[in-house]
Amino acid sequence: MSKKIILLAGPTASGKSKLAIEIANKIDGEIINADSMQVYRDFSTLSSRPSKTDLRKIKHHLYGFISSKKHFSTGAWLSLAKEKIKLCLNKNKIPIVVGGTGLYFEAITKGMSKIPNINFKKRNKIRDLHFKLGQKEFYKKLLKLDPLVKNKIEPFDTQRSIRAYEVKKFTKKSIYEWYKLTKSDFKEFEIYKIFLNSPREKILKNISKRTKEMIKDNCIGEVKDFLKLKIDPALSVNKIIGVKEIKDYLDQKIDLNQVIELINIKTRQYAKRQVTWSRGHMIDWKREYSNSFRDLSKNILKLLS
Repeated sequence: MSKKIILLAGPTASGKSKLAIEIANKIDGEIINADSMQVYRDFSTLSSRPSKTDLRKIKHHLYGFISSKKHFSTGAWLSLAKEKIKLCLNKNKIPIVVGGTGLYFEAITKGMSKIPNINFKKRNKIRDLHFKLGQKEFYKKLLKLDPLVKNKIEPFDTQRSIRAYEVKKFTKKSIYEWYKLTKSDFKEFEIYKIFLNSPREKILKNISKRTKEMIKDNCIGEVKDFLKLKIDPALSVNKIIGVKEIKDYLDQKIDLNQVIELINIKTRQYAKRQVTWSRGHMIDWKREYSNSFRDLSKNILKLLS
């Protein structure tokens, strides 16, 4: 059995999903989702999940299968991804893991840390402290508690700041010390790591086009239905770009043009953060840069041959 895995990462709107289908067709592969927002059942349009037509072309895994009411972690994703990778290999299919969530790719290439479980009450204490101080002051406090996080966690990264704080507070060991103890489950695999370093102009154009298509495809209706569920505001699903903006529109705080503008701005900012993150965490990845979809496909297929 071949132990070949393709990891295809890149910023949002870089054309990863389309490229993955093209490659899968050429090499007899199947696609596994590595986007933390595309796992949610309630958001197909707003999370830019592959279309029904695309899903029929090639077998896709781990898309739109989790309820928005549920917490979903990187560890949970890795466990499911390992099952799907094994399934693909058993069918003599090449798994193509595609998405924009860097932590998911790190889980495959570096493994998951064996951090002890921290009980709910203790974790809530840290969340209460964060709420009381605000992210800016909380981050300063985190740096004093655990200096190892400096230059590794961005000052605005709420989720990772809280996680690093609780780990150091209750295990007496930095989250980065735990990371050093981790090992990948795929050491024996032939892994091709590809990052789509698409031209900035292309990304901006794609973002603008995609936002208009989302509005046309009833992403407003998706948010209406989502709001009826009365989801816990602390859950990650609330971070999907467009949820807050469309809620404000439904509350008549902003108009539709402002919704489009704000979604475009936030998506551009997100794409920039993804590229910045990749430079620090995906140093050994093959970076493919081209305006031409055909050239990208040709270059990657050549790399795999």
